[in-house]
Amino acid sequence: MSELDPSRNSRTRGIRRIDLASAQPVSSDIARDINRDIILELIRFKQPLARADLSRHSGLRPSTVSAIVEQLIRENWVEEGAVIKPARGRPSTMLTVNSSMVTFAIDLRPDRAILAVVDLSGRFLSRETVPNFSDPQRTVAQLGKRMRALVAEHTGKSFEGVGVSLPGRVHPVTQRLLLAPNLHWHDFDLKSALEAETGLQVEMDNDANVCLLSELWYGRMQGVKDAALVAVAEGVGTAILSGGQILSGHNGMAGEFGHVSVDPNGPQCSCGQRGCWEMFASSRAAIRAFNEGGKRTVANIYELLRLVQDGDKLATDALDAQARALGRGLRMITAALSPEMILIAGDITAAWDHCGPIVAKELASTMLSGEPPQLRAAGDAELARLSGGAAMLMQRHAGYHRSTHGSVEGRGLPAMGLSQTA
Repeated sequence: MSELDPSRNSRTRGIRRIDLASAQPVSSDIARDINRDIILELIRFKQPLARADLSRHSGLRPSTVSAIVEQLIRENWVEEGAVIKPARGRPSTMLTVNSSMVTFAIDLRPDRAILAVVDLSGRFLSRETVPNFSDPQRTVAQLGKRMRALVAEHTGKSFEGVGVSLPGRVHPVTQRLLLAPNLHWHDFDLKSALEAETGLQVEMDNDANVCLLSELWYGRMQGVKDAALVAVAEGVGTAILSGGQILSGHNGMAGEFGHVSVDPNGPQCSCGQRGCWEMFASSRAAIRAFNEGGKRTVANIYELLRLVQDGDKLATDALDAQARALGRGLRMITAALSPEMILIAGDITAAWDHCGPIVAKELASTMLSGEPPQLRAAGDAELARLSGGAAMLMQRHAGYHRSTHGSVEGRGLPAMGLSQTA
């Protein structure tokens, strides 16, 4: 019987390709890093728990767990808490993630920046809005000013870096902005500017990727390996999860379905082309349809949604048109990627009870074959972008720890940056 016989192995989905040019054997260092990440994830999701609990949940030997926990404590990811004395046996020291370790998260939009302080458990300690100026350096200076003020407010916290969500694409290696047509910041090295302003490690990514990472980091996609997240705001961005990995493509541009033309005679997009999908499926499209169709105008999507709640027909028609365009455009994603789940994040989810069935109907009607993928709203996009920005920073920050074998130094930036920890 062939190994690809589904009756023998229902989880097999094809032949795995091994790239001999880049493949390398698994070393003891790689195995140790994987085990370390497993232990940290167990603590984050199941805290508080003891070392014996970690050994039982992970299947690792107690000695291995103890060594990893000691490393995580040295790196400040984990801290010891209360001692539990059972009726029989040894007392157990409970472990939690370090409550003093926090990160800045920035959700950068065309008209504003949302700045938050987020801890390792995903709790928001503060959140505020900062004006976004046409001059990017002025925006960075204002963000730096507010971050210094927040550090002063949160004494005793260790600020580990800045995670930035952007309405555009970022090169996965250089971290330079590649495409941000709605932001209008061309050839500006945002990462270097923020690092110079704060002295902290800065990590950036596309807002759709960040939202998807938020879903993964906080455990809302358990068992899902192939998915797409569509972020709907001023534009339409897509993040791709394939085989459990977020794909960036050769140069970070994978997933730009929003800039695929669906009508060559349609409105001109900010990318320079005509009739891009986002010109019909974005919040901006619904606003434009309403403002062109009546005597009243709205300034943003929230005003439009309020009119929909009040039963305004023109507003409802504009939102319905956006939902239909969004659903029809998902054909590009199902045909190209065949995901098991599609998540929608962004403004439209605020009216998901109304829009969800419209999107689902269009999605089902455009399938090439078989049942449509699961369709789910990812909830508050702003919170997802902020929590995802924090998760991105912490995830990459952990890589810096591993690359230095447990040292917090050697990252090219001050170890504690803006931290006021004693």
